[in-house]
Amino acid sequence: MKQHEAVVQAMRENDGYATLAHLYRTVPKIPNCDWKTKTPFASIRRIVQTNPSFFRIRPGLWALTEERASVLNLFSLTKNASPEKAEKLTHSYYQGLIVEIGNLKGYETFVPRQDKNKPFLAKRLGDVATLDHFYEFTYGNILRRGKTIDVTWFSERRLPNAFFEVEHSTDIQNSLLKFLDFQDFRINLRIVADSQRRREFEAKIGYSAFSSIRSLVRFIDYESLSNYHSRIFEYSGLEKSLGL
Repeated sequence: MKQHEAVVQAMRENDGYATLAHLYRTVPKIPNCDWKTKTPFASIRRIVQTNPSFFRIRPGLWALTEERASVLNLFSLTKNASPEKAEKLTHSYYQGLIVEIGNLKGYETFVPRQDKNKPFLAKRLGDVATLDHFYEFTYGNILRRGKTIDVTWFSERRLPNAFFEVEHSTDIQNSLLKFLDFQDFRINLRIVADSQRRREFEAKIGYSAFSSIRSLVRFIDYESLSNYHSRIFEYSGLEKSLGL
């Protein structure tokens, strides 16, 4: 079996699409395909990026060209699709990437109750996150705010390590207002959005009202997030192969 055929098979077994991370996990295990390289992940990336058998749905997510119509319909990316549904699917997709990254980094992960049934590829967000409950690390009124944040990573001490808010189209300022409640904690605060919204973020975080959290908040664009998601799966696989 040729290398690109192994990638095609892995995608067909996954309803015609896959993240790079999924391909890294599955493609090298397909029998009768000899990669003859010490960098199979780089080969997989090259194949999906250059072979016309594949097309990119969004950062880090690829699909079979032969399944274009059905896959675009699945992700509500056709011309007649509901913009609201497409936005929700995009939002939950990036939530899912953040959750998977947190899981691999050894954190416990939480998504709000109202998001648990939202789709992340072929799963539910609630099935990817490791926690069903939000640890009670402070006062009730602050906890209620924390439970609404898109993704939380908890440390082994059951304290929040990082909060992530995915801002696809809503006002970034709303997330910054949430973050203000946690200015007295050592929590990494992250806004995740399209790179085109970086200027908007920089303008909003520059307001004097947010001076107390300015040093704690960082902006992560979709492309960088998806690249990191792919890379961390790659490094995780390498560590396992080396017994680290």
